Amino acid sequence: MRRFVYLLVWLIASSVSAQIQRDTIFNFPPDSSVFIRTKGPMPYLNYGLGEDRLGGAKMGTIDSLVLLKVTGQYKNLYRVRLTPHLSAWIPQNLTKRDTLVKLPLQYLTGSWKVWGDTHFDYVSIPLPDRLAYRSWQEVNPSKIIVDVFGATTNTNWITQLRSVKEIKSVDYEQIADEQLRITICLRHSQHWGYRVGYEGRRLVIAVKRQPEKLKLKTLTIAIDAGHGGTNLGARGLRSKQWEKDLNLSIALHLQRELERKGVKVLMSRVSDTLFNNNDRVLRFRTQKPDLLVSIHNNAAGDTTKTRGTSTYYKHLGYRSLSQTILKRLLDMDLAEYGNVGRFNFALNSPTEYPNVLVEGAFMSHPADEAWLINDDFRKRMAKQIRKGIEDWLKKVRKGQDFE
Repeated sequence: MRRFVYLLVWLIASSVSAQIQRDTIFNFPPDSSVFIRTKGPMPYLNYGLGEDRLGGAKMGTIDSLVLLKVTGQYKNLYRVRLTPHLSAWIPQNLTKRDTLVKLPLQYLTGSWKVWGDTHFDYVSIPLPDRLAYRSWQEVNPSKIIVDVFGATTNTNWITQLRSVKEIKSVDYEQIADEQLRITICLRHSQHWGYRVGYEGRRLVIAVKRQPEKLKLKTLTIAIDAGHGGTNLGARGLRSKQWEKDLNLSIALHLQRELERKGVKVLMSRVSDTLFNNNDRVLRFRTQKPDLLVSIHNNAAGDTTKTRGTSTYYKHLGYRSLSQTILKRLLDMDLAEYGNVGRFNFALNSPTEYPNVLVEGAFMSHPADEAWLINDDFRKRMAKQIRKGIEDWLKKVRKGQDFE
């Protein structure tokens, strides 16, 4: 009978939502029990209903089969309850219904284990089900913070083995009802990446260790040439050249710059081929680079004033890389468009490795465009990006603070 009621509520909600006005949120009854689980390799939660060309502001990606309670619907989005005082939104096509949920009185954690292998340290947290979470980085001192929604702590000990190398300490705090906060303190000031996901019903946080040798030739660096194929990108105001071609040219020059220094280079594309951004992210996830540089060029409706070079990051722990590359690019006498944070771009979204988006210059500005269509200039730009990476490594080796 209970399953029938759940299904009936779902069918009523679906019927009503098909009839509601375009800009109306349909709120489910407070006592309804409609549950979904995430599906696919990269489901994500949004903070709200806002949209722009990069999509809505993302709370972050989460694992598949994560359990969520639906409390409302707007167009093709579900509103889901994370805590009594916090909701998020998720596209319907990233979910599937679950009518067999058996709710415990509380989702209690067990005791934790912290250990390491050759390249990673791990924090393992047993849970009764796959619950939603969000994570972020802090700096000075460096920390990884993970909030687990719906969880209540029953952790009476945390076992940390001597095999751990990067994690200094792990602790938790029940900051609110159904909101458990995990704090992971790191030994090094520079973040090198982490990933949160489930192994069965165990939430596992894998923390990447700092490479033993902070030399360019010891790293594996991924290069993403933006756009490609039918995804043309911007077009030059006068030259009519497509951004996809200039991006690839700079990326190939950067590949040669790095390989001459002994770097192992991973390329998202080496020809005029089409890959969507999610496929690029998933590919690099399996290849596990030490860092990533995504190459694009910019455009604006204003063709007289808006110009310059810029770098972009999403996660605070990777800002330093974007700063040192920008500083080198500005040595080319390009105007400064800025260092942009919290950038909601797919190639900036991974937490697994430091990453930066480089927007070389504006194809919509005559002077910037004249530089970009010159291959010697593109070679020099690649060289400056390589120097910026080396500057960053030098600062990391010396433990220097970043601006």
